[in-house]
Amino acid sequence: MQITTAPRPEMIQVADAVAREKGIDKEEVLEAMEQAIQKAGKAKYGPEHDIRAEINRKTGEIGLTRHREVVEEVEDDETQMSLKDANVFQPGLEIGEFFVEPLPPIDLGRIAAQSAKQVIVQKVRDSERKRQYEEFKDKKGEIVTGLVKRVEYGNVTVDLGRAEAILRRDEVIPRENLRNGDRVRAYIYDVREEPRGPQIFLSRTHPIFLAKLFAQEVPEIYDGIIEIKSVARDPGSRAKIAVTTQDSSVDPVGACVGMRGSRVQAVVGELQGEKIDIILWSNEPATFLVNALAPAEVAKLLLDEDNHRIEVVVPDDQLSLAIGRRGQNVRLASQLSGWEIDIMTEAEESDRRSEEFKTRSQRFIEALDVEDVIAHLLVSEGFTAVEEVAFVDSDELTQIEGFDEEIAEELKARAVDALETEKQAVVDQRRALGVTDDLSQLPHMTDEILMRFGENKVLTLDDVGDLAGDELLELLVGFAMTEDEANEIIMAARAHWFDDEPVVEAAAETEAE
Repeated sequence: MQITTAPRPEMIQVADAVAREKGIDKEEVLEAMEQAIQKAGKAKYGPEHDIRAEINRKTGEIGLTRHREVVEEVEDDETQMSLKDANVFQPGLEIGEFFVEPLPPIDLGRIAAQSAKQVIVQKVRDSERKRQYEEFKDKKGEIVTGLVKRVEYGNVTVDLGRAEAILRRDEVIPRENLRNGDRVRAYIYDVREEPRGPQIFLSRTHPIFLAKLFAQEVPEIYDGIIEIKSVARDPGSRAKIAVTTQDSSVDPVGACVGMRGSRVQAVVGELQGEKIDIILWSNEPATFLVNALAPAEVAKLLLDEDNHRIEVVVPDDQLSLAIGRRGQNVRLASQLSGWEIDIMTEAEESDRRSEEFKTRSQRFIEALDVEDVIAHLLVSEGFTAVEEVAFVDSDELTQIEGFDEEIAEELKARAVDALETEKQAVVDQRRALGVTDDLSQLPHMTDEILMRFGENKVLTLDDVGDLAGDELLELLVGFAMTEDEANEIIMAARAHWFDDEPVVEAAAETEAE
């Protein structure tokens, strides 16, 4: 039997009102009320009792009960009851079941009522936070509109209606002055669930914010006809956006500009006058980079695909335009393309080529012991190093004007001798530093690495084996060595620790002799 209060429809009405106001489930509000009444019951009868409250979902009647578990041996009189005693009051109960004892309704005093209110408020707040997180976690990556609620030390709190978001100082466009009550659009770049509630982070400087604004203004982007490939921004000053399309009948740049610039001007107005360059994207890096450096004209491009760098040669009068104010144009072009860009004028490039020609010619003169005319001919034909002359096919040398087979063979022989002399000089220098010959047999070894070992007193296999991978990488900084390669070198140096076989091959011993 459960003792209940008289019907209290106002309980249901209050739950309905709170649920509508806070936008949460009515059942969660009723559960919060039950917890509050339960807490008040424990305050009256003692916290050691298992007091439970239940609100009738139709009438609002409140039922308060005390639960004691039926056990064979009672250890706690407040929460347990023996099977014998339980069957006296309620026959048929079994071990593990609960004896439910109805309690009279309690009169919520001022303190109990205040405590109950706190429980309800906290429960409602938790439910509201959970709802906000569930609602906004799926909006990450979208643009939202809200009202500025307050500004503190440059950080802006934005009221989104059903939640608040933070627009941090570094995410606000420079020189943008937001005030209380201003309507603001921003990009949700992160939503985090934290103990103090869901934290929604907004940005007006994020590159994707610019892309999303164009998607709102240009129907072709929204429909997928035009694709935004990349965006680079200097917030509040200038931006570049690369677009393309698979539809040959659509001009992607013209569509983004709009009739008399209406579409791009709408985006510019939202971004406080930020100038926007709309670039036609291309699969060809050279073509795309030329477009990205607009409005500057490009005379020549030299691509280094291995290092993802590009040298751009521009006319002398275009240098400042290509670089831009404080390097802005070239920096945005680099961000847009993903390539590192070095810019030089035609005069600088000519001087550099002339210097390279002199340096290579002098190298051939000294290494091959030839006159400057022959050295100049080799450089003019594209030879850049003595190794190329030593191992090139003789026919390629004889094709040079004035070179016959005898000259070609003599040049190859001199080149081989020069390389052997240089190699021996390096070996002598390495040995003078104390680096043992067995280190040269380790994987990925070069003369330059061995010299670096000598300069840092890493002289034997044991010295290398004692290093950790990160230590070796730090020692060989500048050699473009990976962590796996460093570990491979170290393990090879330690190999002789684990077996009786010498690491040094007979060939190495012969070389040492």
